[in-house]
Amino acid sequence: MAGCILRLYAVIYASYAYVNQNILEDIPRHGSALAEELRNVGKEIKIQSERELIDLYPVDPDGKTPIAYLWTRTVRCEAPKCGAEIPLMRTFWLCKKASRKRALRYSIERRYGQSPRIEFEVFEPELNEDVPLGTVTRAKAKCICCGTVLPPERVQGQLKMQKGGADVILDDEGKRSAGARMTAVVTVRPGQKGRHYRTPNNTDYVAVRKSQERLQEVLSEWELGGKQGLCPVPDEPLPPIGTLGFRVQRYGMLQWGDLFTARQKVALVELGRFSNEQPNQQGNEVLKAMMAVCIDRVAMQNNTGCRWKATGESLVDSFGRHAIPMVWDFAESIPIGGSTGDLYKQTEWLVKIIDDFSVKDYTMVQVADAGDHPLPDQSAEIWFTDPPYYDAIPYSDLSDFFLVWLKRTLPNYHLLQDPYDPSNLLSPKNREIVQDESKQDNNHKKDRNWFEERMAKAFSEGRRVMREDGVGSVVFAHKTTEGWEALLSGMIRSGWTITGSWPIATEMSSRLRARESAALATSIHLVCRSRSHDALIGDWADVLRELPQRVSSWMSRLQYEGIRGADLVFACIGPALEIFSRYRTVETAEGREVKLSEYLEKVWEVVGRTALEQVLSTSTTDGGLMGSLEEDARLTALFLWTLQSTDVPKNESDVNDDKELRKKTLRRFTLSFDVVRRFAQPMGIDLNAWTGSIITIEKGVVRLLPVMERNKDLFGKDGVGTTAEWIEREPIGNTLPSLFPEL
Repeated sequence: MAGCILRLYAVIYASYAYVNQNILEDIPRHGSALAEELRNVGKEIKIQSERELIDLYPVDPDGKTPIAYLWTRTVRCEAPKCGAEIPLMRTFWLCKKASRKRALRYSIERRYGQSPRIEFEVFEPELNEDVPLGTVTRAKAKCICCGTVLPPERVQGQLKMQKGGADVILDDEGKRSAGARMTAVVTVRPGQKGRHYRTPNNTDYVAVRKSQERLQEVLSEWELGGKQGLCPVPDEPLPPIGTLGFRVQRYGMLQWGDLFTARQKVALVELGRFSNEQPNQQGNEVLKAMMAVCIDRVAMQNNTGCRWKATGESLVDSFGRHAIPMVWDFAESIPIGGSTGDLYKQTEWLVKIIDDFSVKDYTMVQVADAGDHPLPDQSAEIWFTDPPYYDAIPYSDLSDFFLVWLKRTLPNYHLLQDPYDPSNLLSPKNREIVQDESKQDNNHKKDRNWFEERMAKAFSEGRRVMREDGVGSVVFAHKTTEGWEALLSGMIRSGWTITGSWPIATEMSSRLRARESAALATSIHLVCRSRSHDALIGDWADVLRELPQRVSSWMSRLQYEGIRGADLVFACIGPALEIFSRYRTVETAEGREVKLSEYLEKVWEVVGRTALEQVLSTSTTDGGLMGSLEEDARLTALFLWTLQSTDVPKNESDVNDDKELRKKTLRRFTLSFDVVRRFAQPMGIDLNAWTGSIITIEKGVVRLLPVMERNKDLFGKDGVGTTAEWIEREPIGNTLPSLFPEL
């Protein structure tokens, strides 16, 4: 079977192709033998790294082993007669579980003629209110000692002088004088469960001093050697200020190496050296590539963009979202600590991947432009793509985080060069199909129109290489409807018929983008086939007659499968579009061509009415309850119905987060304005009329006000208690508990 799997970036970069070649060609070819070799190499590097890096990560005298160091960046209060150091801490919580709580609290030392000094201690709070509030919000820092608030521009200005402020500044005696401050050390005792927390001591800072000295030795050796080859530490530039998803440049971080502390840089450089020195890797390029991937994963979990998650007592890597944001208080993992960020754990992870992919059949990877594919006409039986979505994710800019370390851990790093511009030190940017108006492609600004034209070209190429009996699939994982019309229109114009849509659980509910919102818990896979060249012209009246029955039957089937809310809404798009896209064009009785946007308005109306019918267990057209249902009730019912969550399998950490997420969701009740508007307009709901009383609208997000926030408006000052008692005594059918859990 011939297949074509594309990431529609216009170019599948050389670095991706190199790694994909290992995963899709080498792993199936070598199978379990490669897994065993990787496991052995991982053990050898583990022994070597523990021996040579132990002085940078010393074990405590009582036998406890550190698994993470917690840090905070700092600035100085600029208020007269203060000058205290301000720890930029988002939270003082260390462990926030129902059965166990740990946090930091501070005391202020004041000495005559000196700036106030803040000291930390670990304690067990009895109440949440016992834990101090954070000191930084939206880049504004509040001084603990005097209450002065530094504006964002002053915070940025001070951190610029420190290249981001992630490294500690030590005096000649090895004592900390400025820069980042260690706030706590997370430890474990061998043979015991649970984490322990302590404040840092002089030994911790001595280890940091050693790492700074070792880093200087590495750089000096490279300089004395005439700077042959790449600098051991990534010195390639970060994207310019204003690049989508990047915030760190405004704080003085201008090179990729600035995202790492001195100790993190030394650890990654040394791990790369240990890997390349392994004798059983000589001549084994596949094994070297596998180890390079493992070291890249260590970098992902060992940089200054990582956070400490108090609810799970775990480190969250820097890619919890598709961005490089500023992280004020960060967590440093330990690559020899046996926990998150440990190199051997990464090799074990990859060994499992190899075992899972060890099949007899394997494929071939080729670098190609998605808009100018090398495959001949009608040669592929499968065409699959998970496309970019306008300016949602800066793929190539983010990929450079991994590319800069791959170049330093692979001896033949020249294979990772830009195939279109050898002078480019990073991944290609200009031909990537994403909306990014800071870049150009052949003197054309990469704006919205450029993106849609290039996407249409890529879809046309997919239609060209597909066999007539082949199957295509396009993945969407976005809860907004904005942009869907243009992409779908491009697919239909390119000769595709959309025959179905299936929601598949591919998204983690714990990712930041999904938390406290109606983000899709699934990815919607649109199933496509080639439309016949002699397709007929459709009649608009026939299309509209078929639409309600198709949506209703598909919605019932998906609900039976456990699909709910926003997932269910978007999963109905495929069957609805099949009716429209099977025709060359759709025309009214007068001969006017019906545009896709007009048809989609009808689709949203039918989906909304069908949803209300299911909520109310009555028809919306037979004069039943729907006929007398007030406008605000329709809005509330549709809103809560869309907020329902799909029943997807959860891992243990997701389950632990559920209680906290439910509490937050009850307070939020938010949906994208675009989704609410799509339902409201065809259902005769005026959103402006209910803003302030039923909903609030801010920055493209609509929030439904919970009953507890509008109970006086609903029931009157004297009727609130009586109404609550009545609701408890006389529940309304089965709908109330599921749609109104707060009651």
